[in-house]
Amino acid sequence: MLELLRKNIFLIVIVIVISIFLFFNNDDIEDKAPQSKSATTSTITEIPKDQIPDQPSTVIIDVKGEITKPGVYEIDSKSRVNDVIQLAGGFTEGADQTMVNLAQKVQDEMIIVIPKIGETSAAIQQNNGSGNDKVKINYATKAEIEGLNGIGPSKAQAIIQYREENGFFKSMDDLLMVSGIGEKTLENLKDDIQIP
Repeated sequence: MLELLRKNIFLIVIVIVISIFLFFNNDDIEDKAPQSKSATTSTITEIPKDQIPDQPSTVIIDVKGEITKPGVYEIDSKSRVNDVIQLAGGFTEGADQTMVNLAQKVQDEMIIVIPKIGETSAAIQQNNGSGNDKVKINYATKAEIEGLNGIGPSKAQAIIQYREENGFFKSMDDLLMVSGIGEKTLENLKDDIQIP
């Protein structure tokens, strides 16, 4: 037994050294992880003030359709569509609530149209007084966006995702911030879309 131990002493020492090394290195990795996370956070928060767009404290929203008190409302700019609906007295019994994104952030000059149950999007546009054939990019469905020249399913999804995360597009140039939309694509879209 003693002879076997002498032959393997070198292996035992190596295993012990590696174990000690891994034990102490693991602690170093855990200690460094929060520091790198805070470094990333501080980088994100250090945006120059001149690059942050001015946000008004309140916005004006026009609520139409199947709502208890349709009209124009002034509300805090950090509000959601659900807050405006509540301010306007809530939905009527005939409102199709599935056609409204209640979690969407509000934006100045926004029009919220609450359709009747079974009403099509074409009927909503006619009630809205929109006589042109342009796609309202801030309200369009994925299928409507895909119908635009040069827009496939992935670009349409990127437009909707950007709109949901950042709010409505305020100008045509805002579309350039969407992944996959470049100057050439935007030029092709300008005659077919409407903002707001």
